[in-house]
Amino acid sequence: MSRICDLTGKKAIGGNSVSHSNTRTKRKFNPNLQIKKFFIPEENDWITLKVSTSALRNINKKGISECLKEAFEKGFLK
Repeated sequence: MSRICDLTGKKAIGGNSVSHSNTRTKRKFNPNLQIKKFFIPEENDWITLKVSTSALRNINKKGISECLKEAFEKGFLK
């Protein structure tokens, strides 16, 4: 199961954990992904997407149809 947002393409990035003694060890920062079902009124159908919480905010703002259209244009959905 990949940790990539279906709408925005967000994925894990690398970084360092820094201890109190300033020792640095590699770590990953994973996106905050949620599995959600959305109703698409144009198709009268439900779809399940793995989306980041920032993508959920965009869906609330623009609507699921507009967000899906943008994701298709950017190549995140096929």
